[in-house]
Amino acid sequence: MKPVQRDPLNGPHQARKRFGQHFLADPAIIDAIVRAIAPRPGDAMVEIGPGLAALTQPLVERLGRLTVIELDRDLAARLRRHPQLVVIESDVLRVDFRQLAIDLAPSAAAAPPRLRIVGNLPYNISSPILFHLMPVADWVQDQHFMLQKEVIDRMVAPPATAGYGRLSVMLQWRYEMEDVLFVPPESFDPPPRVDSAVVRMVPRPSPAPVDVACLEALVQVAFSQRRKLLRHTLGRWLEERGHGGGFDLQRRAEEVPVAEYVALAQAIAP
Repeated sequence: MKPVQRDPLNGPHQARKRFGQHFLADPAIIDAIVRAIAPRPGDAMVEIGPGLAALTQPLVERLGRLTVIELDRDLAARLRRHPQLVVIESDVLRVDFRQLAIDLAPSAAAAPPRLRIVGNLPYNISSPILFHLMPVADWVQDQHFMLQKEVIDRMVAPPATAGYGRLSVMLQWRYEMEDVLFVPPESFDPPPRVDSAVVRMVPRPSPAPVDVACLEALVQVAFSQRRKLLRHTLGRWLEERGHGGGFDLQRRAEEVPVAEYVALAQAIAP
């Protein structure tokens, strides 16, 4: 039998596996997340995947108005009945967050507000969502996401650790990040088979200028065979591009700090 969760607005709803739905149901955890986000009246906040409004309701009570993005059409229809919600029924990967910020400006003449983005992200597409948001980081004040704990461990991992990889480098170049809250499986209905956590992501005000596509390609090659020295992977890639600089290739990918990857991308970018 499929698990049934009570919607505080409209009664029961069956969790849909194809959407990766796990509904937050622990009042203490919900309160801790809201306190970590610290919503204020008038904030231009956007929630990704509001589901049954467990987090949505305490947020909108503090904000006065909240924009939500929901893919499940049944849930979107329920959420539209809430007078304080603006509902965008869409795949979040198709949402133009720049345009959304413009739309949330108090008037046509006013500067767009910087977005505060929150959400319980589906585990199966959490990384694509994070990379979808990276190009609009200049339009964002902060992001608070619940994700698989293992993913957050990789996001915040320092160099020379097992978790440090492509995700660490790309996100740490653009954001200051902090693991702010552990969330056990029993906090959800139905419980996932993994631990979860909440991460705070604050865009760096002046990230090192770099060709993002070049950095991403470079890092992907570097970590493609992380047990080998970089001369076997990244070394060949650099040779093909005519780069003969002083980058130390007698290391493994996980030993190279973010700043060195960025500097290398700056050196080889067209």
